[in-house]
Amino acid sequence: MSDTAGYMMMSEGAEYELLRSDDQASYVLRFKSEGQTANIQGDDAVRFKADYDTVIQQMPGSEPDQILAQLWDQGGYSWLAGAEADGG
Repeated sequence: MSDTAGYMMMSEGAEYELLRSDDQASYVLRFKSEGQTANIQGDDAVRFKADYDTVIQQMPGSEPDQILAQLWDQGGYSWLAGAEADGG
């Protein structure tokens, strides 16, 4: 997993997890089963937060994996992803 010191868990499912920095200026969106991580910062982080809030409103009662998969696939955040470094 990428370095997530200073980040806190925002949402977690079996396949995806979302962490945010304390100041909400950056996010880490992980696709756990694929070993992919998108580090979202700057203008992308501002857009991500707005997209996340929109998806939450559009999909009330949805599980974290459903919401985060929507952002990963339809939101286009998979384009920001890279392979995670092997910790072993």
